[in-house]
Amino acid sequence: MNNKQTELLEFDKNHVWHPYTSMSKPLPSYLVESANGVHINLASGEKVVDGMSSWWSVLHGYNHPELNQALIDQTQKFAHVMFGGLTHEPAITLSKTLIEITPAGLNKVFLSDSGSVSVEVALKMSLQYWHSKNKPEKHKILTVKNGYHGDTFAAMSVCDPINGMHQLFEPVLMKNIFAPAPTIAFDQPWENKDVEELSKIFAEHHNEIAAFIIEPIVQGAGGMRLYHPNYLKACRALCNQYNVLMIADEIATGLGRTGKLFACEWADISPDIICLGKTLTGGYMTLAATLCTDEIANAISNGEAGCFMHGPTFMGNPLACAVANASLNILKRNQWQQQIANIESTFKEHLLPLNLHDRVNDVRILGGIGVVEVIENVDMAEIQKRFVELGVWIRPFGKLIYIMPPFISKETDLNLLIKAISTILDEDKCFKRN
Repeated sequence: MNNKQTELLEFDKNHVWHPYTSMSKPLPSYLVESANGVHINLASGEKVVDGMSSWWSVLHGYNHPELNQALIDQTQKFAHVMFGGLTHEPAITLSKTLIEITPAGLNKVFLSDSGSVSVEVALKMSLQYWHSKNKPEKHKILTVKNGYHGDTFAAMSVCDPINGMHQLFEPVLMKNIFAPAPTIAFDQPWENKDVEELSKIFAEHHNEIAAFIIEPIVQGAGGMRLYHPNYLKACRALCNQYNVLMIADEIATGLGRTGKLFACEWADISPDIICLGKTLTGGYMTLAATLCTDEIANAISNGEAGCFMHGPTFMGNPLACAVANASLNILKRNQWQQQIANIESTFKEHLLPLNLHDRVNDVRILGGIGVVEVIENVDMAEIQKRFVELGVWIRPFGKLIYIMPPFISKETDLNLLIKAISTILDEDKCFKRN
């Protein structure tokens, strides 16, 4: 690297705070010079295959000409206008498309700027809905353990209170209700006992529960756990039975990643509210959406406030909406089902055999998601360094080495990712002894 690049990294190390990283003992950061297709090009000269889709968000690869052009075209018109009292075609077109492709009944669209905020919006919708229905006592949120819904305060309050990332803030968070996490895996035989405790909680607390929130089929940052579709189906039935709103957090799973356009489709259910983010713009910029039913929107609008009490400054940002529209067009044209099927097939053929490795506790695969759970915590600095040396970008956490590559990844790209994982499993230095 040249002097300027070295200076940039030194400043970054001393002054720039990265996610879940210490400032006193920061993990190394790698300077990106450019990115194209599935490759991230580092200033140090390495060209690495991205196995993370930049945290689930990059669907069609980096530096995509159509997505680039969508931003250029919109910039030449206007980059942003306030959404209060004004509207524009990119937001209208996006909202129309989202209503068409999401599960049935979600006809009202609230656009915001990040996944965490979309969860905040969903929770606020739930609380304001019941207030408008003259049932303010329904003010608790029910969820399951091992969940993750974001880093803002209401979102943190429905993340796992013990094994999650937010225990430090527990004293000041909303006190919500937690049920046991689903235990029956996606491909295991179903048994109704998995919802017995959840059913008891609904029966006992439904008069105070405004909404039930869950990540459909895949619990992401809470452990990359893949659970049975019948559990989700039972959740919908319990919400119906006890008059509780159901919120589906599809921020990570939406738009094809699990093999269905939305993970709710595995259980053939529609939530009352759905949260979308991450993939909406194909990984280009931050944008999120919260969709709800007509019933929820009308009740809120006819309630005490007369409107929904939320309004981000960059709500409906035209640049984000324009690139989202372009990304959704590409998704449809690229036959995402076949892309995901190809990824899943390669994972099953080459990633699944890693289950036999002495260091591996479990391998889980669904659609474009591959998870290798090891028996020891990874040494993040060392394993990241080795992955870069092996030509891939994979960022594990805890005991989980997982990949969810861009949909356009070819078999050679996937095999390189899998080979890198296989290689580091034999390297003691990449793991911490328990």
